[in-house]
Amino acid sequence: MNTNDTEVVWAVLQKNGYERCHEAQQADVIMVVTCAIREGAEQKIWHRLKHLHAMKERRSARRGPLQITVLGCMAERLKERLLERERSVDVIAGPDSYKDLPRLLAVSRHYQQSAINVLLSLDETYADVMPVRLNADSPTAFVSIMRGCDNMCSYCIVPFTRGRERSRPIDSIVKEVQILRDNGVKEVTLLGQNVNSYRDLSNIPSNTTEQITNSKVAPGFHTVYKTKVGGMRFDELLRQVAETAPDMRIRFTSPHPKDFSEDVLRVIRDYPNVCKNLHLPAQSGNDAVLERMRRGYSRDAYLRLVDTIRSILPMSVYQAIFLWFLWRN
Repeated sequence: MNTNDTEVVWAVLQKNGYERCHEAQQADVIMVVTCAIREGAEQKIWHRLKHLHAMKERRSARRGPLQITVLGCMAERLKERLLERERSVDVIAGPDSYKDLPRLLAVSRHYQQSAINVLLSLDETYADVMPVRLNADSPTAFVSIMRGCDNMCSYCIVPFTRGRERSRPIDSIVKEVQILRDNGVKEVTLLGQNVNSYRDLSNIPSNTTEQITNSKVAPGFHTVYKTKVGGMRFDELLRQVAETAPDMRIRFTSPHPKDFSEDVLRVIRDYPNVCKNLHLPAQSGNDAVLERMRRGYSRDAYLRLVDTIRSILPMSVYQAIFLWFLWRN
């Protein structure tokens, strides 16, 4: 996700006349794309900011000021600490503020003070921004299909740093995949904080009286939010992407077990270019711990889902042994 965010940021800045350099010493603006999911990731950023602060202090006045920008989840979570502890930081922008970066940089440069925008959005998906790939020669690429998360697991900060779930229109995703295909990309990974809860609501009339489709949560699973209705679900997106680029391998991450409906599993089974590889987070095999984590399922429900997956997508003996060992321990 950070790689994709970086490519979105680069697309925004390139459109506004910025040029990319490959050595930090040559830069007039240095941007640090951050993660806040684990403490270790944050500690790396604090150490990197100390290094950048020293670089800024050594910079010759003839070259003009060096602007240091902190982007992403850590910017959202620790905005006050960043301003107080790292006074060398010029711009702070949250995950939904990347389009505002040219203005923030101009304000900071003109007024010689910090500029900040960490407002979370209910609808920003960057669907109108075509990311500029950092490595144009790579045979693989990432496509963000949704942002945010509604699950509210008790240990997770994502809903507070990335906001509520909102999905890109299917048409914009398919168009991006087509462009990547035409540029020689051989494998694409669909990205989202809860990727298989994708739901495109863009083409539903507000006054419709037709029967609309509810979310399909796996049996034995439940959510903390109301059942979502209407829209096109992840299985339909996966089907359209697979049909659009039959010669490309299709992957996706990160999913939630509750959203592995049989419809999704059948698409994976029926389309040879959708990789038969599932990331199925277990978190814990203890019901009491799962309850405290607010995961929305029990050990038994998880194992029944594994049985369903095996019946639709037969696994190798190595995968079966791994799952048995996981739950035995």
